[in-house]
Amino acid sequence: MALSFPNPSRIYDASRRCVCFWGYDKAREIAFLVDNAMLIKLNPELLSDESSLLATFDRNRDRILELARTLYNGGPQNRYTIS
Repeated sequence: MALSFPNPSRIYDASRRCVCFWGYDKAREIAFLVDNAMLIKLNPELLSDESSLLATFDRNRDRILELARTLYNGGPQNRYTIS
């Protein structure tokens, strides 16, 4: 389970109310979604607009990537939600 995060891209998905980013296990792409509630836990003073949510993600990127590594199990699932 060699999960890596070479792509620093992330987006806010308003319909799902989460920040999405991607990891890779060899050539396999794995999507991760960090819901608004988790981002608010990381920053209780957070405003709920897109730029504030993305800024909170960026400030906590290392912690979020570690959570993603812990959550990932290498099975057939290709999307994980961090909440």
